[in-house]
Amino acid sequence: MNKLKVLVLASCLALSAGAQADWSKHHDSRGEGRRDWARVLSSVPQYEWVRVPRQQCVQERGHGGGYYRQGDSRSIGGAVIGGVAGGVIGNQVGDGRLGATAIGAVVGAIVGDRIDNSGRQGSVQHVGYSRPVERCHTVYERERRVTGYRVTYEYNGRRHTRLMDRDPGRRVQVEVAGRPGRGRY
Repeated sequence: MNKLKVLVLASCLALSAGAQADWSKHHDSRGEGRRDWARVLSSVPQYEWVRVPRQQCVQERGHGGGYYRQGDSRSIGGAVIGGVAGGVIGNQVGDGRLGATAIGAVVGAIVGDRIDNSGRQGSVQHVGYSRPVERCHTVYERERRVTGYRVTYEYNGRRHTRLMDRDPGRRVQVEVAGRPGRGRY
């Protein structure tokens, strides 16, 4: 019977030592979880569409201009034509008298000059010209951006998947925690 007790006690010690070794493999000396490395099987980028603002500018022909005061650039064509027409009319009305013809010519020249040069002498004129004008506005474009990575890795013979903010490379660090004999990660 002593042999049986010794054998049972030895078996219990052996199992206890194995469990202790497995537990210490995953914990530091204070019993807290520790980190270990796992092999990455795949890392797939995850995308989403986002609206991105951008300035779009176009060149248009704008309107500009200024004002100027017109000086003595008067025309005499209207006075000449008005004088001739007034002389003919004065001659007809005055029955060929020289005074009526002269008065008709003077009045015709004045009226012709005013009609021809109306708005020119001493007037302010608007001069229009066009110049390029840049007009800008905001447009939105859709852009596909990477928001993270779906990482599949293998640790202790089991596969796990999690989302990560960056590509981990060939291996990923995992936190190992649990009680002796039961690894939890």
